[in-house]
Amino acid sequence: MVLKSSVLRVARPTDKLNEITSMYVSGLGFQLLSSFKDHDGFDGSIIGHPNHAYHLEFTHHAGTMVGRAPTKDNLLVFFMPDHSAWIESCKKMEAAGFISVQSFNSYWDSVGKTFEDADGYRVVLQNAEWVE
Repeated sequence: MVLKSSVLRVARPTDKLNEITSMYVSGLGFQLLSSFKDHDGFDGSIIGHPNHAYHLEFTHHAGTMVGRAPTKDNLLVFFMPDHSAWIESCKKMEAAGFISVQSFNSYWDSVGKTFEDADGYRVVLQNAEWVE
C-alpha cells in the first residue's frame, strides 16, 4: 500500500550530471533539493519542487559511461492546462538547452511539445489537463 505522504522519485544515470541538472532546473523551474559526492562512487543531484510529491534524481558513477537514452520513447510528461504558462514553459525549455523534437508517438504532438535533453531523454509539455 502506498501511503498518502509518499514521495515519488524517478532516478536515472547520466554522463553529464552538471549539465543535465542545470537544464532541468532552468527549463522546468525545479530547485536543487539535495546533492551528494562520492557516495560509494556515485555523485548525484535531487531536484524538484519543495511542495510537490515528486523528485528527479540524476546520478553519475565514477568510471562508468551510460550513453544516451535507449529509445526515443523514454518520456517524462507534464500536463499543463494553462496555455500562457505552457507557452512560457516551452520558451524556458529551449533557453535551458533542450531541443524541440518531433515525438516518437504522434499523440504527444497533438496538443503538446516534446523536448530532448543532452542525454537524449525526452520531456513532453502537454497543453492539456490530465483526465481519467
